[in-house]
Amino acid sequence: MPESKKRTALLGLAFLAFLFLSSYENTVFFSLLLGEILKNEFLAVGMLFLHNILVVSLILLGMSFYVSLVQAGFFRREKYSHIVLEHPGSFALAFTIVIVFLSILRGCTLIYGGVILETLPIILLISTPVGLVEGYGIYITIKKTLSQTLKTRDLAAIYGIFLIAAIMEVAFINALIMA
Repeated sequence: MPESKKRTALLGLAFLAFLFLSSYENTVFFSLLLGEILKNEFLAVGMLFLHNILVVSLILLGMSFYVSLVQAGFFRREKYSHIVLEHPGSFALAFTIVIVFLSILRGCTLIYGGVILETLPIILLISTPVGLVEGYGIYITIKKTLSQTLKTRDLAAIYGIFLIAAIMEVAFINALIMA
């Protein structure tokens, strides 16, 4: 088996393993977050930051797996297999919008027990600043991964963006609780 196909298989196995682990982490995270953790701002920032880092790392691993699949020739017969790699910015933007919107809907479901259409515009408006910061971090991650230009300093900057997002999110949550 060629080296590129072994690397692709290992990336795929790692992605599947971490996808299953993230499902468990997501359940534990939201059950803990809704409890006593929000009362301690430092712990809440740490938890949100860690959760966001795990999410963006999973996205990074998934995108790396896709790039490896395409480069190893698994999609040779497909006519448009390289389209995502040729236009990483467009795909990153579309993927980011979907992820941020689904994240907001997931938060509504966990906090309110469902999505209430009457309150959705207000929730979207309140979530916009944090969503923009997190969305920018996701966009940069996907774009740099697909264009294969991700460096260690880029990853540090992306993690810094998510630290800022976690601080903003805790500040907004505390402001909403006080109001």
